[in-house]
Amino acid sequence: MRRTGHANLPLHGGHVPRWLFNRMVKLANAITSIIIEEHGSREFLMRLSDPFWFQSFSCILGFDWHSSGTTTTTCAALKSAVRPEEHGIFVAGGKGKASRKTPIELEYAGRFFDIESQDLIRASRLVAKVDNSCIQDSYQLYHHTFIVDENGEWTVIQQGLNNNSGYARRYHWSNQNLEDFIEEPHTGIASPSREKKVLNMTSAKSRSARNISLDIVCEGRLQEYTGQRTLYNYSILEMPSHHEIKFSERDLEVFQRAYELQPRSYEELLLVKGMGPKKIRALALISDLVYGEPPSWEDPVKYTYAHGGKDGHPYPVEKKVYDNTIQFLEDAINDSKLGREDKLKALKSLKAFIPGKQG
Repeated sequence: MRRTGHANLPLHGGHVPRWLFNRMVKLANAITSIIIEEHGSREFLMRLSDPFWFQSFSCILGFDWHSSGTTTTTCAALKSAVRPEEHGIFVAGGKGKASRKTPIELEYAGRFFDIESQDLIRASRLVAKVDNSCIQDSYQLYHHTFIVDENGEWTVIQQGLNNNSGYARRYHWSNQNLEDFIEEPHTGIASPSREKKVLNMTSAKSRSARNISLDIVCEGRLQEYTGQRTLYNYSILEMPSHHEIKFSERDLEVFQRAYELQPRSYEELLLVKGMGPKKIRALALISDLVYGEPPSWEDPVKYTYAHGGKDGHPYPVEKKVYDNTIQFLEDAINDSKLGREDKLKALKSLKAFIPGKQG
């Protein structure tokens, strides 16, 4: 059974020191290589999709155990460490501007691995749309990392920022056992707190609201609920203050585009250009007002130190210990490639080598 809870991820400014990042890359390379060697790329991707494992992975690399950089810097180190020709996996995207390069990088990954890149690009767009529009939790996405292997298996790690609180929220995805991009698709969501009111269109409780939203758009019936002569005239639907729905000309152009495209599913509706949080929320509120089918307003959040952290917590990074760990793992990898598996087997008993309490 998956554990639930939360992790505090306050926004930390500045940059990770180069001496630490270089070590993070080396250690990330060693750990990645060993897991893939032992269990395959599919298992490695599944572990990355688990917020508990990812948090532990970041702590082992020595980054802040409780900051937003847990996500961005760990993913950056992984991207620098992974070599498609060696590991059979490709890391695309990243923070800010790097996230917008994801489609181009996935096209390259598709050619490199000889797999269908358009499916990957569509998945990348969908997971971003879901976390930004279907889950309206006040966290704005600014990080998107897409990791795919040579068989087309993938994991996505995204992060959003709440500008008011200064805290971050991390969203984890995996295509393994993914039956639906819309209904409860995450492998986990890590957040500093459970918000009191979140529009969650991914909940099973929102299924009827999603179906009605799709019907409203495809049947051009919005005028029935706004008093419009046609679907596309400017309208204001007056309700209690917290339920007021206003449509601008631009909003209505998006609805018109969706009506013309006739999306066959909620997924396709989400991918209509311009179908953002405001339109998704408006459709959800109309489904509640007219049909009495409310969406879920429950926060879907779910919820971990080996080498210390860069800011000295839980204790300062010990460079010598860190370098010895890297060397030990790299030696194990090299020996295993030569057919000597004794060190690899020893890794399974690493608890015996853990030193006493530090710091």
